[in-house]
Order: sequence, then structure tokens, then C-alpha cells
Amino acid sequence: MANYTWHGRNGRGEVVKGQLDAMSEGAVVKQLTALGVVPVHITISVAATGNWLVRANNWLVLATRKGVEVDDLLIFWRQMHALDKAGVPLLRSLEGLEASVENPAMEDMIKDIRFSLEQGLPLSAAMARHTNAFGEFNVSMVKTGEMTGRLDEIFLRLHEYMVFNRDVRERIKQALRYPVFVLIAMAIAIATTTIFVIPIFAGVYEGYDAELPPLTRGLLDFSSWMVSWWPLMLAAGIAAGAGIRGYLRTPAGRYLWDASKIKLPIIGSMILKATLARFAHSLALSSQSGVPLVQAIAVVAKTLDNTFIGSRIEQMRDGIERGESITRCATATGIFTPVALQMIEVGDEAGALGDLLIEIAGMYERETEYSIKNLSAAIEPILIMLI
Repeated sequence: MANYTWHGRNGRGEVVKGQLDAMSEGAVVKQLTALGVVPVHITISVAATGNWLVRANNWLVLATRKGVEVDDLLIFWRQMHALDKAGVPLLRSLEGLEASVENPAMEDMIKDIRFSLEQGLPLSAAMARHTNAFGEFNVSMVKTGEMTGRLDEIFLRLHEYMVFNRDVRERIKQALRYPVFVLIAMAIAIATTTIFVIPIFAGVYEGYDAELPPLTRGLLDFSSWMVSWWPLMLAAGIAAGAGIRGYLRTPAGRYLWDASKIKLPIIGSMILKATLARFAHSLALSSQSGVPLVQAIAVVAKTLDNTFIGSRIEQMRDGIERGESITRCATATGIFTPVALQMIEVGDEAGALGDLLIEIAGMYERETEYSIKNLSAAIEPILIMLI
């Protein structure tokens, strides 16, 4: 049994708070509901527990607990689609999912969503309390499903959308794994040779009273310099890495890096096409679900993992709000291929933009797959030259 700190509102709407001993957070909710209190926030009160062993155990559980993962959400959307299509009420569906999930973080999130529904909130508002897990795009799509009465279809499309995004990310990671491993191995080999191996040969060469070739002398001097200064270089490298990482977390740094990585040789075009495939797929899903185009573009731009491309997409939204055509706005961004622009123009004129966006997403996905398959062949000559 643990001690929980809670905040809530009583029947008169006044803010109340306190502590309760219970076996779980759900038990606290039941106790407060029986008392006529609507809980707003419940946390484990580690400091109020007198036993240091319990405090350590609670801290360890919280520190090692994993969050909601992509696979958890994939199962969630798929099961919600099946249950909603079968006519099972949302509360009963969530109760069944809560009992079947294995991830404690996912269980707590479903529990909170179910509690919000019991308090009269719509599903989209309940999910908006967990945007770190669902994201703004998913919440917006669920809200659209509630307004149009097509929640079961939205659940299925969100499942397909997440499968698509996961596959693209996994393909890129798999393609980059080999060259990254080779570069790390090369760096370790060079550092080991320079610091530990070459100094042994330097002692041997000192016994020869002979003029060494310039390349050999340069290599020995570089090794001597590395041996003398490697602690300082290591510290400087760590500091530089921390500084660069901190800068990249700022809006300006993230924007600069996102704009630069799509211009990198070999992998830049692959990253661009993969991001545009996600954009086209997301916009098609929004468009086919009845979301207004301007609102859909605004939401989709925030879901992209590239702020540079996201800013270009937001420029499209601004142009459409001014009354310009989507084709002209897409051309002004400078990130779409001519074939994609032609397909957007045809879809806009024919009133079938959603279908054409699906075709564009498929085109970019196929080009990304082709680039990934040929990535190793393109990088291997460069790695051989470096070695």
C-alpha cells in the first residue's frame, strides 16, 4: 500500500487536497468519487512514506519505468477500431484495454482517459491531456471523427498512419546503421593506433641514426602530440558535443540543423523524400476525413520531425488563407518535385486531392525505399577511401 497526494474539486467547485493510503491510483479515484470529490491530479507521495526502503523502491520504479511506446499505440488504435466497429461502448472498450495492456504507463494513460470520459469529457479532450503520447495530429483526427460520426474509420486510419511512419523510420535507421558503425570503428582504430601503437615504433626508430621520410616524421609528430594532449582533446570534444547538442535543442539550432541535413550528400534527398511522404500521407488522411484544408495543413506541419520543412508547409497554409491555389503555394515552398506538383494540380482541379496525395505519398515512399536499398552501395566507396 502506498500513500497518494491528491488535488480535486468538491461538489461546490472548491479546490480541495489531501493524502490517502491505497493499493493503486484507481483505488484513490474510487474513494474520492465516493466522497463526492472529482480528482484532478493524483501522485505517489514518496516523501510522506516513513520507510526508506519503500521510498527507494518507489523511486526505482519511477526511474526505470518506460513510457508509452509506438507498439502500445498501434495495438490501442487497432483494438479501438475493432471494438468501436463491433458497437462496444467507449467506456467498456477502454476497460477491456486497460485490463489487457502490459505496459504500466499505457495502463495509467487509458485509466486517465476512461476517468475523463466518466466525467463527461469527449474522447478527443481526454486524449489531449496526453499529447506527449498521442500528438496533436492524432487528437485532431479523433475530434474530427467525433464530429462526423466516423470514429471507427479514424481509428483504422490512425493505425495505418502509425505503421507507415514506423516503417519509414526503421528503414532509415537500418540503412544508416552500417556506415555509422564503420565510422565509429575507424575512429577507435585510428585513436588506438595513434596513441598506443605508433609510440612503440617511435622508440625503435630513435635507435636508427637515419633520416626518416617526411610522411613518417609527420605521423610520429602527430602521434606524439596526441599522446601529450589527448586528455585535453577528449575534454574539449565532450564540451563541444554538449554545446552543440544544447544549441540544437534551441529553436534556431533545430531549424538550422533540419535545413542542413536535407542538403547532405547521399542521405539528404532520402530524408527529404521520407518527410514529404509522411506529409502527403497525413494530409491525405486529414482531407479524406473531412478536416478543412487550412486546418489540416496547420496540424500536419506541426507533426513533421523537420522544422525547416514544417515552416515551408506553414507557408502553404498562409498562401491558401490569402486565396491562392494549393498548387501555387506548394510550388513556392521549393521542396516538392515537379511530378508531385503536377499531381497536386490535377487533384486540386478534379476535386480528388486526397486520392492524389495518397499517390504522392506512395511515390515518395517508393523513392525512399529505392534510395535506402542503394545507400550501402553509394556509401561503401567513400568508406573504402576513408579507410
